[in-house]
Amino acid sequence: MRKLLPLLSTNPHGGGRSALTCRFRCGDACFHEVPNTSDNEYVGDVIAGVLSRRSALRAAAVVTVASAAGGAVVLGGAPEAVARPGKPGSGKADGARGLRFAAVAPNTADQVTVPAGYAQNVVIRWGEPILRGTPAFDSEKQTAKAQAGQFGYNNDFLSLLPLRGEHHRQVLVANHEYTDEVLMFRGYDSENPTREQVEIAWAAHGLSVVVVQEEHRSGKLTPVTRHHLNRRLHTTSEFELTGPAAGSDLVKTSADPEGRIVLGTLNNCAGGTTPWGTTLHGEENFNQYFAFGSSATDKRYGVGTGASERKWERFDKRFDLRQEPNEVHRQGWVVELDPYDPDSTPRKRTALGRFKHEAAQPRLTEDGRPVVYMGDDERFDYFYKFVSSKRMKKGGSRAAREHNLTLLDEGTLYVAKLTGDSPAAEIDGTGKLPNDGEFDGSGQWIPLATAGPDGVVSHVPGLTAEEVFVFTRLAGDKVGATKMDRPEDVEPSPRSGRVYVALTNNSNRGKGTNPGVDEANPRNLNKHGQILELAEHWDDPASDGFAWRLFLVAGDPNDPATYFAGFPKEKVSPISCPDNVAFDPHGNLWISTDGNQLGSHDGLFGVATHGERRGELKQFLTVPKGAETCGPIIQDRRVLVSVQHPGELDGASVENPKSEWPDGPGKIVRPAVVSVWRTDGRDIGV
Repeated sequence: MRKLLPLLSTNPHGGGRSALTCRFRCGDACFHEVPNTSDNEYVGDVIAGVLSRRSALRAAAVVTVASAAGGAVVLGGAPEAVARPGKPGSGKADGARGLRFAAVAPNTADQVTVPAGYAQNVVIRWGEPILRGTPAFDSEKQTAKAQAGQFGYNNDFLSLLPLRGEHHRQVLVANHEYTDEVLMFRGYDSENPTREQVEIAWAAHGLSVVVVQEEHRSGKLTPVTRHHLNRRLHTTSEFELTGPAAGSDLVKTSADPEGRIVLGTLNNCAGGTTPWGTTLHGEENFNQYFAFGSSATDKRYGVGTGASERKWERFDKRFDLRQEPNEVHRQGWVVELDPYDPDSTPRKRTALGRFKHEAAQPRLTEDGRPVVYMGDDERFDYFYKFVSSKRMKKGGSRAAREHNLTLLDEGTLYVAKLTGDSPAAEIDGTGKLPNDGEFDGSGQWIPLATAGPDGVVSHVPGLTAEEVFVFTRLAGDKVGATKMDRPEDVEPSPRSGRVYVALTNNSNRGKGTNPGVDEANPRNLNKHGQILELAEHWDDPASDGFAWRLFLVAGDPNDPATYFAGFPKEKVSPISCPDNVAFDPHGNLWISTDGNQLGSHDGLFGVATHGERRGELKQFLTVPKGAETCGPIIQDRRVLVSVQHPGELDGASVENPKSEWPDGPGKIVRPAVVSVWRTDGRDIGV
């Protein structure tokens, strides 16, 4: 048996994350009690008496699952995987179209490492001015006013949108998830932050819009400072609540007795780009910013009962739930931004539910209604979809744009329940495939609530519609949704329509009194995660049922517990902790990782989803020490990534940096966006 890759030491913070990352990113969620203590049924219990429908490993079988409505789901099996020359790290650039590059070997270099024949540039760093009148960045003289006009901290989700009428320019939109105060401020005292430090951190959160200039002969991008579309939105910017929960008593505060205008957006993680030209931004670990939670709903959302890590409640009462108990209900939504209108107020779309949104990516039904897929990034929580009742209008007229900005306020919110098709005894917690050769089964979308022009309707007994939208996790508990291994980014393929769900990890699976394994989450103490592939009934995004299977079970390819859609494992790169996902123009899925548990830095990977090379996975880049790879965009001639929290390692500080990226020794470590392209000017991976 081949030797497994060296694992990092056992880490209670989850995956390969440092304690510092857990502290500032998610408020040490791994050390807290799992918020989901509901006793709804697990897939492992459901499948106990179910016989396998298939008896042998197939190469190209078709799975047909009867739906509750009498229809059928067809999820085609993978064609036989054919091994080809070109072992990762060998320098040979064989592979599926779009993946023909020499795979980057696992490494721990303090740089962004890209394949041979590729070049890169830092597009924009934390603190670079983007608004008129903003001073150059100076970490020793930083102010809140300056930061409010500069690119924010810890960039995550990225979107690149066309800019008509301006040659070789695009609009870059970025999320800024959270702040690392110990890496931002010299001499930072976590017990006694100053008002100036807190206000700088407020301004460093949120969203940035910045126009970028393309270099014609390469993939290099540079920011166009002071462009009229450039914008910063942060913790004191105004956002509008829209949809069924707007105006509810559950979201009213002393500062906003109407319950319609919210200050700030917090912990924006991944997101999505709509077909009508707006961007969506998921508010994720918002709970950590609030202090002195006391209600059962606060506990279900992970709000602590004591002071917060950043002590913001000392400087603004909205973060003190003893004084403003509803303020926390105004975070945890999906924000929609119109990047082409710098005067517009971004909207928090309450019809999409409130939870720890990792991302929100729409696709359209045949009649033009958007369907948005969403993951709730918490151990043992759920994944969802929203089906709009309104059709998108085509074109760029003002009337069409105004109409399309209402699409996400009316429709039905659903949560997923998955059922496996193998006997429980075959799901033993090791990751060993069941006898039918795949982890797979069927699923249903359970309706939670519907919002329409004439009012709202709850489909959950015991909860009003407003309660469903504000306390969506509780609604999922009540209807018996499937508890997953941290559902993060959810992305539908623009080519096949299949939906891919990144399940990052869950080291608590099967531990103590926590839930055990099921066919969708088949490993105990799951350190490496998996990616689930879902096919809606009849390829209809508005369907109420689906078929599913695990497309990839991550980890060391030498480990029998891993699976790469049936592709020969000696021909793939090792991968751990899939987080964000995106598609390239060829239909390949690209995966960024967070918390690699295999001894290498996090990176970006491409994997074929169809054809004879389905499951062939190759590493495209790695990021510097302590960093996470986020926000991938894969265009014909360019790959963009967010390099988030570089140098975020235990013991790191401004005085004691653990990374020298991106500007070298003696310079403060700065999160940044990086562009990568081929030096010969040809398309990526062809």
